[in-house]
Amino acid sequence: MRTRPVLACVGLLSGAFVGLTGGATAQTAADTVLYVAPNGSDSASGTQSSPTTLTSAISRIAPGGTIYVRGGTYRYAQTVTLPKGSGGTSGDRTELTAYPGETPVLDFSAQSESSANRGLAVNGSYWHVKGLVVQRAGDNGIFVGGSNNVIERTVTRYNRDTGLQLSRATSDTPRDQWPANNLILSAESHDNADSDGEDADGFAAKLTVGSGNVFRYAVSHHNIDDGWDLYTKTDTGPIGPVTIEDSLAYENGTLSDGTQNSSGDRNGYKLGGEDIKVDHVVRRNIAYDNGKHGFTYNRNPGTMTVTANVSIDNAQRNFSFDAGTSVFRDNVSCRSDGDGSNDKTVGNADGSNQFWTGTNGSRCSAYAGALGWSFGSDGRLVVTFGGNRVTP
Repeated sequence: MRTRPVLACVGLLSGAFVGLTGGATAQTAADTVLYVAPNGSDSASGTQSSPTTLTSAISRIAPGGTIYVRGGTYRYAQTVTLPKGSGGTSGDRTELTAYPGETPVLDFSAQSESSANRGLAVNGSYWHVKGLVVQRAGDNGIFVGGSNNVIERTVTRYNRDTGLQLSRATSDTPRDQWPANNLILSAESHDNADSDGEDADGFAAKLTVGSGNVFRYAVSHHNIDDGWDLYTKTDTGPIGPVTIEDSLAYENGTLSDGTQNSSGDRNGYKLGGEDIKVDHVVRRNIAYDNGKHGFTYNRNPGTMTVTANVSIDNAQRNFSFDAGTSVFRDNVSCRSDGDGSNDKTVGNADGSNQFWTGTNGSRCSAYAGALGWSFGSDGRLVVTFGGNRVTP
């Protein structure tokens, strides 16, 4: 349990997954179920008693098959890639999953800081990646350049750019192949920091992403820059609308060891860039104690749907929307000490909201005390303030 406030969330991915309960699934064919371990070898059969390596398993697994990753630390100097063209189908994703009850850690400490040095690159489509910890990559911990993937119960930490990022796989990827319809589910991303202190966010879907990407029950904290970054720029134009729901961003802009960098933006949820309109959906999230704004339009003058969010004790504004036609409903803004600027919400904001204009409203009493959070057994995010479970 953490020592800061958190929230409860909804909706988990439906559908059955191959062999994720009831212990190990019996191996039926070498390319249908494969086991990997830190001491595996490329030439091994991939059975439980003779595990192979992760890179070998990726090259051998059949579409719709399952790769079980045993617990322990896997050390890499090169990016591990799920290549374009690999993966399953809409009804049968290929599984890359932690062995039940174990925690595999993919460690890329041997990489130098460089935009070429990602950790796990998911460039294929219809993969389900579950239960992996990816740390200390020279760039993104997990990079998603493919579509229709599910990234679940992952932890991305101590990477030297954004922990988990969605963007086009290569600079010549056409717009109709930008990553789309990916679900980031019950994931945590923390303590990611680049040397300049201005690029490493917890999560990002920015610059070159298609439509239908969703973050649900995700937690971003103690990253050197922002919790979420949905940045756009003129060179590449608008991205597809992104949905962030039932998630938490707290103490971004300050690492767990107290390190800060004045170059960082330090927002909880940064929702745009360069006056490009994108109609994101941001609902039932919490922003707490981030180093700048809780939720900011960041020069996105679009019509965003901003519903049932809670923003507390962020250093400047809890809600900062200086332009656009966004629709605000049922949002709550609170301060425990009275510091910080009044909220600004240009757009369609009715009386269902309780924004900060110098005093707390009646709903703020539910958000007093220390923040705590955890994931339930079903993957839902559970958040407490002062030990009391809350919903936005």
